[in-house]
Amino acid sequence: MSRAAPRLGITGSAGTGKTTLAAAVACRLAVPVLPEAMRALLEQGFDLHSLSRDQHRDLLCRQADALACDLARIDGGLVSDRTPLDMAAFWLSNGYGVDDPAATEALLARAIMALADYSHIVLLPWGAMPLAADGVRSPNPWLQLHFQTIIEGLCRRWVEPARLIALPETAMAPEARCAFVLERLAAD
Repeated sequence: MSRAAPRLGITGSAGTGKTTLAAAVACRLAVPVLPEAMRALLEQGFDLHSLSRDQHRDLLCRQADALACDLARIDGGLVSDRTPLDMAAFWLSNGYGVDDPAATEALLARAIMALADYSHIVLLPWGAMPLAADGVRSPNPWLQLHFQTIIEGLCRRWVEPARLIALPETAMAPEARCAFVLERLAAD
């Protein structure tokens, strides 16, 4: 009996190697990658700082909903660069939970529901790689640590331990990271 292809969500703060790992694992598993929507916008020159708080909140909700819809729509295996839980972490790290508790609860509930569409969540470690000042992400390590702390807490709270693959800081090279994830998938 053949096993279904895994459905992986890659998460972690900016600059941890999510996009590189997503591409490598997807290639090895021969499954599609769902790219990070915000990264694509930023690479096209979108200025996130030009948005009002309400506009930014709306963008996070739309991106979370779009990713959840893609996850529900696609049959078979996949690797997503970010998860709907990441959108909730961005929401919380920007203080939007204080602005609108009801919207926060709704966004988090949708993100938690979308986690059911993954077989595993891969959590990358903060601080293992140097942050690049590439104009796409903030090179401020403390901003990234703030986000990382939130996403780690959300993962530990809402992702079952058997489905959470926490990459060790010692796995630095892309090949080693990919091998670690594939070995963990093979063991499950």
